[in-house]
Amino acid sequence: MTENKFSKYLLYALGEIVLVVIGILVALYINNQNDIHKDRVRELSYLENIKADLKLNIVEMDKFLAVRNKNIQSAAKILEHFDGKPIEDYTAFNQLGVGIYNWQKFYMSNKTFQELVNSGNLAAISNVSIKNQLLDIDGLYIKMKSEEDHYRFDTEKLIYEPLYEMMDLNPLVQNYTFQASNGQSGRDVELTPEYFNAYFKSTKLKNGFVMTILELETMNGQMQQLKDQSEALIVSIDEEMKVDR
Repeated sequence: MTENKFSKYLLYALGEIVLVVIGILVALYINNQNDIHKDRVRELSYLENIKADLKLNIVEMDKFLAVRNKNIQSAAKILEHFDGKPIEDYTAFNQLGVGIYNWQKFYMSNKTFQELVNSGNLAAISNVSIKNQLLDIDGLYIKMKSEEDHYRFDTEKLIYEPLYEMMDLNPLVQNYTFQASNGQSGRDVELTPEYFNAYFKSTKLKNGFVMTILELETMNGQMQQLKDQSEALIVSIDEEMKVDR
């Protein structure tokens, strides 16, 4: 081979190598972009599901806040009678305590968040602010569940136990059931002042209603904070999803 031809072949070979390298880089870039797109689609799906969970929680929290506020008012009215206010309607008085006796725990819908945590995919949420908001909401929920456990303990010790020990609950239950069912079940039992003598002499029971107000107000404050944080997270998710529109 002459020197001139060798140079041409060398340039050709180098050109082929450059083309192969460029082809490989383009293929890697396309694959990387496809992976990024797939990850983004998955992330947006997670965000949509988180948003749906939050909306369900907000509706449920509104219900709980309304019921607990009503129970706070009922406990306050019951305490007025402990302090001497006469009872004009014992059937109505009986109904004041029912919501307090039958209180319920709040359970947050957080399946999507739990899936992210349990699968180790929390990193799929690229927006650091959204990730931190999710963790803050989870932390507040855990704190709220602890307060619920505290309230349950006080309710069992200060309300349920005294009632079970000193009163025949059957007339209360029959009367309430009759009123709630519009006479379809239960019995229209007459509740007399004498029936509640031990009730209003129990300091333990009175303290139970005092703690009901204190702890329900605490839980409502936590729940309102949880609702506010949930609404703020929905706004953040909406802003994040606008990026792809």
